Amino acid sequence: MSRSILIIQGHPDESARHYCHALAEAYRAGAESAGHSVTELRIGELDFPLLRSEAEWSADKTPDTLLPAQELIRAADHLVFVYPVWLGTMPALTKGFLEQVFRPGFAFDEAARKGPGGVRPLKGKSARVIVSMGMPGFVYRWFYRAHGYRYFKRNILKFVGISPVRHCFVGLAGANKDSGRKRWLARVERLGARGI
Repeated sequence: MSRSILIIQGHPDESARHYCHALAEAYRAGAESAGHSVTELRIGELDFPLLRSEAEWSADKTPDTLLPAQELIRAADHLVFVYPVWLGTMPALTKGFLEQVFRPGFAFDEAARKGPGGVRPLKGKSARVIVSMGMPGFVYRWFYRAHGYRYFKRNILKFVGISPVRHCFVGLAGANKDSGRKRWLARVERLGARGI
């Protein structure tokens, strides 16, 4: 079954090519080869302010520069987030993007904010989180308990109704030899072909 897929490139540096870009391109190539419709959104290309208070988050409106991002998220069946681990979690700009986009009214209503009920308009969408890091993936998973990813999955994605959420922990991203990098790119391309 063909799916509408949105790849959200979370590497904040668009001045150079990074492994996150190659991972996103591999996923896209696999997805398109299987007939899925793919769009890519690069957070590093967007201009938006960071939120500084709860009042700004709940009362202010989404910046005009991010309204197209909300529309792309709304239209997609499946979201693919690609980002590097910086200081144990996603880069600040990626988190700032999520704070601006997943606002009350777009991702959930007031009742959902206060308890388990309420309306979550993004319910029914699935997600894949592809995280690159300098440490081995098993160290992030078992020693650090994948705390940054688990927070993102539980407190943001599942909270707004996105499920299932799957992941790839791409370890030793800076030290991997070409053979290791190519294996990961091939694996991610296969995931893209399956649309998961």
